[in-house]
Amino acid sequence: MSNDSSYDYDLFVIGAGSGGVRASRMASQYGARVAVAEEGRLGGTCVNVGCVPKKLFVYGSHVSEEIEAAAGFGWTIDEAKFNWPTLRDNKTAEITRLNGIYGNILSNANVEIIEGRATVVDGHTVEVAGKQYSAERILVAVGGWPSIPNIPGKEHIISSNEAFYLEEFPEDVLVLGGGYIAVEFAGIFHGLGANTELIYRGPMFLRGFDDDVREFVAEQIAAKGLKLQFNTNIESVEKLDNGKLKAILTDGSERTVDCIMAATGRRPKIDGLGLENTQVQVDEKGYIQVNDQYQTAEPSIYALGDVTGGMELTPVALAEGMALAQTLYTDTPREVDYSNIATAVFCQPNIATVGYTEAEAREQGDVTIYKTSFKHMKHTLSGLEERTFMKLIVDQATDRVVGCHMVGADAGEIIQGIAIAMKAGATKADFDHTIGIHPTAAEEFVTMREPAS
Repeated sequence: MSNDSSYDYDLFVIGAGSGGVRASRMASQYGARVAVAEEGRLGGTCVNVGCVPKKLFVYGSHVSEEIEAAAGFGWTIDEAKFNWPTLRDNKTAEITRLNGIYGNILSNANVEIIEGRATVVDGHTVEVAGKQYSAERILVAVGGWPSIPNIPGKEHIISSNEAFYLEEFPEDVLVLGGGYIAVEFAGIFHGLGANTELIYRGPMFLRGFDDDVREFVAEQIAAKGLKLQFNTNIESVEKLDNGKLKAILTDGSERTVDCIMAATGRRPKIDGLGLENTQVQVDEKGYIQVNDQYQTAEPSIYALGDVTGGMELTPVALAEGMALAQTLYTDTPREVDYSNIATAVFCQPNIATVGYTEAEAREQGDVTIYKTSFKHMKHTLSGLEERTFMKLIVDQATDRVVGCHMVGADAGEIIQGIAIAMKAGATKADFDHTIGIHPTAAEEFVTMREPAS
């Protein structure tokens, strides 16, 4: 590192989300003079309106199923009631606690926190609240923002951001979208007691996931009573005199509900950032273009995380932040390995996956497919009809497991361990020679012997 004292900072980070915090903290520990500007709460999307509060809501929404299952285990639970303000406010208190932790992490790492909206003046200058700061390097890590379709009445549609802070819990909800956020929130609203319908313009939601997984999840959540409407979109929304919302759908039908939430994608949060004052290039969707070292066309400006249009996952942004800091400020450059990144969808039942889908794997060569579907041991007494699905995709030439998919309780917890094995090059023979833990659902991954195809 040059540690050029002619600048106020060696690194000025715009955005204190997962990637920005990790990059700034590590760069400072490597000896750089670092500042981070944030206009909102520390922690970014994940902590404030993403992974953390969403998972807390998923836990809360699953309690209704636990109550239903209790009778089969001998428990009588009378007059169970859900109180929305309690869940909402307890969640907010936890987020506030985490905001404080992030502040302490940065302060303890000697990173200066500057509150306010930062704009880029030029390749080495940032302005916040009328004051300019110079930096040898600037890192843009502002993340993304929900995008709501431009339809008549869109002002009455909320995004996932507002869903975390609703004044009152709705009785009837429409969720628009087919990605993981839409599916997760539909499950949350349904589990907490709302009459919920998910509307998606395509023939099947969760595009990009394995087709068997998509179809299995659709069957499972529909069986729980969550309504699914595919090949349909919302044409317009009107607010009625009684405060309810009337949605006109593209098939001509109508829905009258209390709340409409759109989870129809996210876009980079670069409006007003001042990138036009530099050579930084963005694509047609607004994502900042970077090279393999996260460097933009303006040599002194870098970008990482959701704003670059890669895998929009918190652990990926963390890894990129670590790699950038290590590359810029140590003698051991680091690259992120984007292969076999595991991910989960916290719908009910959960999805977790790592590696290729079957369609992707077949494009690479000949594969053998192993899969199974069964009722979880718990539900032999619970009375619930939920089933679990597991799938392994094996490369015939090497016997390596190149794809692993699961739908079921604690899928994320199970697939995390399998992701390590796949990263280490585990073969189907390795799986077969592993003695399972009994009785668990996870042992099915080491007992599948008969190929499905």
